[in-house]
Amino acid sequence: MQKRPDQFYLVREDMLPEAMLKTVEAKELLESGKCDKINVAVQEVGLSRSAFYKYKDGIFPFHTMVKEKIITLSVFLEDRSGTLSKLLSLIAQTGANVLTINQTIPLQGKATITLSIETAAMNSDVTVLLDKIEQLDPVLKVELIGSGT
Repeated sequence: MQKRPDQFYLVREDMLPEAMLKTVEAKELLESGKCDKINVAVQEVGLSRSAFYKYKDGIFPFHTMVKEKIITLSVFLEDRSGTLSKLLSLIAQTGANVLTINQTIPLQGKATITLSIETAAMNSDVTVLLDKIEQLDPVLKVELIGSGT
């Protein structure tokens, strides 16, 4: 199999080797300013410098890959007065920008809303937004159904 540098895979965290996970931790320490030198960051997480340099340009948390992109969410919720307003208010609080809204006709007191959201100005990552939406009282299910530029 020929290796291509632009080929990507989505891998569950518990399937990754420890060295890759520690590389992500070291990168986060450096980016946050908690450590100002690579030597200190790798020592802090228990990783060799050579392993850090091997993986540093090849592993990224999922939320960094969806920054400055447009995501599409499907939200299944109860049809109650003020529900859409609560949802949009929550999204606005994160700094995201709603681009499109499409709602199905409510059937048996439930509806599906599809939202396209621009995430570049968000003050948290997409997974936090999904968790917050899922915790809203009228929301039954939320799914990330697409992302792109």
